[in-house]
Amino acid sequence: MNAAASPAQAPLSEDEIDALQQQLDAVPAPLEPLDVSALDGYLCGVLLQPTPVAASAWLPGVTDVDGRALPPGFDATRLQALVLRRHAEIERAIARRDWFDPWIFQLDDSASPSDSVLPWVAGFAAAQDRYPALMASVDPALVEPLALLYLHFDRDDLEDADALIEVIDTLEPPEDLAEAVQDLVRALMLIADVTRPRRDTAPLRRPAARRAPPGRGRRPR
Repeated sequence: MNAAASPAQAPLSEDEIDALQQQLDAVPAPLEPLDVSALDGYLCGVLLQPTPVAASAWLPGVTDVDGRALPPGFDATRLQALVLRRHAEIERAIARRDWFDPWIFQLDDSASPSDSVLPWVAGFAAAQDRYPALMASVDPALVEPLALLYLHFDRDDLEDADALIEVIDTLEPPEDLAEAVQDLVRALMLIADVTRPRRDTAPLRRPAARRAPPGRGRRPR
């Protein structure tokens, strides 16, 4: 039997996710912090880079999309501790090729799967803007999993991405949010097979779609 996870390794609870969102909301203007869904995608985009990225380099991108420094006197200790816990949780899951629950929230009953997934994918894309090595790779094994992620963007947002668009045209959009989330995690693990290869893999279990608590589920600011 596996030992119980220590508090520092335990997945963030719903209350802790809410607390993290509140702390992100408290980051003062003109900084533009990610919301928790975009943050989650951003962490995955950082973790799947071909070369590891130091926390000191990627943390500023959490509290400002342009990586600007926090103002003097703003205490980000708790915020960063929660972010680092989530980063470590995702890192363990990727290393084991284990399922993890992305922070994706159904916006409302009328929202399409892409509407709900897009904030997360926007966070992933923000990491690629800061660290372009993954998108610059010419490994053909990356095209399909990246297409599974980027199909949620409007075509007009996909500049200089002819190879991705060609594959996106062959893909069926997900029928519901659970399928979209499953495709997303599968895509991440396929990317990891290229950028973080290992000999054995672990099966993924099917996800349960999350519904956004009040006040959450908006697009990144």
